[in-house]
Amino acid sequence: MNTPAAAIRVSVVVPTYNNALELGECLTALRAAADAEVELIVVDDASTDDVSSTAAYYGAHVLRLPWNSGPAAARNHGARHARGEILFFVDADVVVAGDSIARVRSLFERRPEVVAVFGSYDANPRACGFVSQYRNLLHHFVHQAGNSEASTFWAGCGAIRRSVFEQVRGFDAQRFTRPSIEDIELGYRLRRAHYGIFLDKSLQCTHLKRWTLRSTILTDVGRRAIPWSRLMLESGQEANDLNIQSGQRICVALSALAGLLVAASPLRLELLVPALACVAATIIVNRSLYAFFWRVRGPFFAAACIPLHLLYFVCCGLSYAYVWAQSQLATFNADGGSQ
Repeated sequence: MNTPAAAIRVSVVVPTYNNALELGECLTALRAAADAEVELIVVDDASTDDVSSTAAYYGAHVLRLPWNSGPAAARNHGARHARGEILFFVDADVVVAGDSIARVRSLFERRPEVVAVFGSYDANPRACGFVSQYRNLLHHFVHQAGNSEASTFWAGCGAIRRSVFEQVRGFDAQRFTRPSIEDIELGYRLRRAHYGIFLDKSLQCTHLKRWTLRSTILTDVGRRAIPWSRLMLESGQEANDLNIQSGQRICVALSALAGLLVAASPLRLELLVPALACVAATIIVNRSLYAFFWRVRGPFFAAACIPLHLLYFVCCGLSYAYVWAQSQLATFNADGGSQ
């Protein structure tokens, strides 16, 4: 898109790595949503397939990193070359709605106190597998139930004023060299600086990613729960929002207690009764989520999601316990070494 620099209001930055097919769908939607005030930048994170040719075909300004550095570095690189006042980050495996760019631009014009805005996946994920449907619909529900005055940020479909992005030094590409919680960490820094972040629940996109049980567990533990637990312990911030609402933290504790009781039940069989009570309490706390699953996919889907969701809570609990134990051990060793 050859647009005069003075006319550019929004720069869309799409990091991509080895996903040319999904990138094509992503860029098709972005081109349809863009107008003359939009710059489209694709950052090829040293892909081994030809995503650069795909990006060029759709008229994007293509940048390529010399080695695979992760989406945080790719987004930062795109931002450094952007000319827009607003940086709109879009993942390469999402398809935005036709009004998404106009909606972002309008919100920043109407609300000068807001420095960042993000949306959510919609309720129509593309991948048809059960785990994929569960995972993407869970994301949709959590964001739709979140606080509009948000406590963090999401870069899958999120925008930020360029001046503020540069002021806080963008994403932490040194700490996050793989897809992780680099956007959440950026949101924590924005909130510490007392900047306003808005969750626009009407800003939705379709997610194309296919999930498996293995990829879900690896992501939940290694790329989300463990680094997010470290971030909360380091920063002291435990906002009552999105995935870490008080009710969700209670469910993590209940699931962990249920697991311990079940593990001890061979010694005392009656421990299964309080274990079942913990599971029942967890289901009750999340009844609105399961009711949502029932409405959009039916009762059998909703019932099948329950054990998968309990596994999610167990993964979160074990991850937090691991990080907390690490921090206590580090503190103990530091105190011991100073004596």
